[in-house]
Amino acid sequence: MAKARVAVLISGAGTNMAALLYAAKAADCPYDLVLVGSNNPDAPGLAIAEAEGVATWSLSHKGLNREAFDTLVDEQLRKSGVEFVALAGYMRILSDDFVARWAGRMLNIHPSLLPKYTGLNTHDQAIDAGDAFGGCSVHIVTPGVDEGPVLAQTPVAIVAGDTADTLAERVRFAEHQLYPRTLAAFVARERSPDYLLDRVRDLAMALPEADEVSSHGMPCFGIVKGKKFAYFTQDHHGDGKTALLVKISGAEEQAMLIELDADRYYRPAYFGDGWVGIRLDLGDTDWDAIGEWLRKSWLAIAPKKLAGLMGIADEF
Repeated sequence: MAKARVAVLISGAGTNMAALLYAAKAADCPYDLVLVGSNNPDAPGLAIAEAEGVATWSLSHKGLNREAFDTLVDEQLRKSGVEFVALAGYMRILSDDFVARWAGRMLNIHPSLLPKYTGLNTHDQAIDAGDAFGGCSVHIVTPGVDEGPVLAQTPVAIVAGDTADTLAERVRFAEHQLYPRTLAAFVARERSPDYLLDRVRDLAMALPEADEVSSHGMPCFGIVKGKKFAYFTQDHHGDGKTALLVKISGAEEQAMLIELDADRYYRPAYFGDGWVGIRLDLGDTDWDAIGEWLRKSWLAIAPKKLAGLMGIADEF
C-alpha cells in the first residue's frame, strides 16, 4: 500500500519536523515526508530536511497579506502531491480559506494539555496556575486557534523549581514521541477498512428509510424492504480494493468515469454496467463527493413518493 504524502510547515529549528522525518524512515511507517515548507527562509529546520533529501520551499511572508501568502503555500503543497499537512512550530495564524482547503487533513502539535492554555506562553500559564502537569497535544486544525479536536496528549509532570524553560525542554521530548505516532495513526485510518466503512455507514444511513444488511459477503445499504443503492467492498474476489459501489446510468457513464480517473473508478466484477466502483483506500477521499454519490444512487432506486419527499426537503 502506498504511503501517505505529508508536508511539514515550520518557522524555526524544526525539531518536531525532524522527529517526523526520522520516524518516516522506518519501513512500516505509513507516511513519507515529501515537502518541508517555511515562511522563514533562514529557518534552521530547512537545512535538516535538505540534508536528508527532502524537498524544501520557503518564502518570507513579509509584504504579503495572509490570504495571498497562504495561496502560495497551498500551490506548493498541491504541486508536491501532498495529502496531509503537519504544522510543527509554524508561527503563522492561517487564513480560514487555507484551513478549509485542508479541512480534516492538517494537524498541529501544541505545548499544553488542550483545551487548557491555547496560544502562547503555555508553560508559564501551567506553572502559575499550580498545575501538577504540563504537556503536549496533537489536534486537527480548525479555524479557531488550537481549538480543533484533540487526537492524542502526553502529560509531563511539573516539578519543584520548574521554569518555563526547564518544563519546555521536557515537553519537547514528549512532543517528539507523540507527534510521529499520532500522525502515523491518523494517516493510516484513511486507508483502514473499519474507518472507511464507518464513514460510508454514517452517510448512507442518514438517507431516508435506509437500512444496512449483508449481501454477497459485503455490507450493503438499501431502502427498507426495497432495493439496494450501495455496497461496501473490501478485497472482493481478491481484487485488493476497498471501495464503494453505487448505481449509475449505464455503460456510457461508467466508461466516462473510468477514463476520467482510472485509479479511482472501476467496473465492479459481477455488477454489470449499472454500477461503478469508487476506491476509498487511496488516502484522499472527498467525503462530500461520496455523500453526493450515495444520494444520487439512493434516488435511482427510491420510490417516486419517497424521492419526492427528499426533493421537498432539499428546497428547505
